[in-house]
Amino acid sequence: MLSRRAREAVPYEVRWEPGIEVPAADGSPLITDHYAPVTDEECPVLLIRSSYGRGFPWNSLFGAAFAAQGYRVILQSTRGTGGSGGDFHIWRNEAADGQAAVDWLRKQEWFPGAFATLGPSQFSYAQWALGLDPPPEWRAAVMQVPVHDFYDAMYPDQHCAFRLELGLVAGVTFFHQGAGTGRYLRALLRLARHLRHAVRGVPLLDSYRRALGGRRPEFEEWITHPYQDDLFWAGADAGPAADRMTVPVSLVSGWHDLALDQTLRQYARLRRAGREPTLMIGPWTHTSLFEVGRPEVFADALEHLRVHLRGEGDRGTRIRVHVNDAWRELNSWPPPSTPIRFHLRPDGELGELDTGRTTFDYDPADPTPSFAGQLQSRTAGARDNKTLEARSDVRTFTTAPLTSALEIIGTPTAELYASGSTGHFDLFVRLCDVHPDGRSVNVCDGFTRLTPDHADADLVRVPLGAAGHRFEPGHRIRLQVSGGAHPRFARNYGTGEPLATATELVATRTTLHHDPDRPSAVILPQHRVVLGAA
Repeated sequence: MLSRRAREAVPYEVRWEPGIEVPAADGSPLITDHYAPVTDEECPVLLIRSSYGRGFPWNSLFGAAFAAQGYRVILQSTRGTGGSGGDFHIWRNEAADGQAAVDWLRKQEWFPGAFATLGPSQFSYAQWALGLDPPPEWRAAVMQVPVHDFYDAMYPDQHCAFRLELGLVAGVTFFHQGAGTGRYLRALLRLARHLRHAVRGVPLLDSYRRALGGRRPEFEEWITHPYQDDLFWAGADAGPAADRMTVPVSLVSGWHDLALDQTLRQYARLRRAGREPTLMIGPWTHTSLFEVGRPEVFADALEHLRVHLRGEGDRGTRIRVHVNDAWRELNSWPPPSTPIRFHLRPDGELGELDTGRTTFDYDPADPTPSFAGQLQSRTAGARDNKTLEARSDVRTFTTAPLTSALEIIGTPTAELYASGSTGHFDLFVRLCDVHPDGRSVNVCDGFTRLTPDHADADLVRVPLGAAGHRFEPGHRIRLQVSGGAHPRFARNYGTGEPLATATELVATRTTLHHDPDRPSAVILPQHRVVLGAA
């Protein structure tokens, strides 16, 4: 083989063999493209299984790019997508069809006896599914913005609040991207054109259809089966693979990735199983990973494959996280921290404990909109929340300007004593960094849905998602509280009616209590204080 330096200095030319038919577990033809370096040398093999087609951008990001670095890339469309035979289902065929793909690899004269897997989002689910029964030839897995549990992706809150925006975007992606760029773009334009009607109309079981181009039984299954123990979701969670896999895993995510919580849970599960995964978290969203994060993500993948598939050298840092404008190297996740508590106070202050209460009204007919953070839309990521915070249904609590910097790494948590007039209400809580010029930039956020089982004014703990951030001197810390983030989470109708068929909209008055008996607060994981004490 060529040395690492030679490969980097002189990338290989690439040949492409499209349209290979590889039998699925039931014999259905899975259409597969083969990218290979132009060389007579034996080349390591990468297996990539995609429900999103084999065209742009995957042919460039994975097929051509990695073949040019000396890898054979097998890019396969999963069952019922991209021209492959059989009926599409997001999760039910991935484990068996992945094993069939490996069996096909074993029979190829160019197969060197080992392979690695690679890919983002659903591509990573295919990897986790393969890990439920790991093939002995598997040497490494690179999982980028990975998803392992489709129920949790759709219903991340324990009280079955549906991620409506994700459901609609996923519907378009799964139903159309594998059919070609033109059809996919037309479907995205249709979704954008009819999105407001889809998310504001009632019942949702009817209103969504125009946005997705007609009835979609898959989407209807998602919204009519809200409970995790429903047999519909059997097999949707490939998380147990973390207990069985022995291959080295690279996990790559972003602070504003909608699957960050899943990534961190799998990281912890791998560690409990005695594994040593690597973890990188950058300033990315689920979709910007390959835009702004391309250099770091590509380099991480190449290093992981070089060490664990090629057998060259060792991996360096195990954990890298991006904090403001710099990378931090950590020894553990989460790193040791000291909790620091800021209490909600009257008149929108955040600081020492005081007595008071705050109310706001949430109207599902004019729901508080989702903006910034872990979205699929163009407003995802870190953005100025000033317009959102000007709404009458959003409350903010803000510290005085900091006299010294405060760095947090870990998961902030809001502890709120809250009550809602209808008994059915939501809390959307966001941590923001208020700059000296007045910009209020989101850091992380959390959501929970409350039902009449919640005792009036009882404590509600809302994890705000993992974060790595430094509040600079002169900046202020802000906690933002509202009754929803629609359509990121389907609005609360205020009635408890099922999401799919509900038609009645009832407004809710929400009360936040903050007094010595009910000390509502936000707790920050203080990693270290920069330039002195906070």
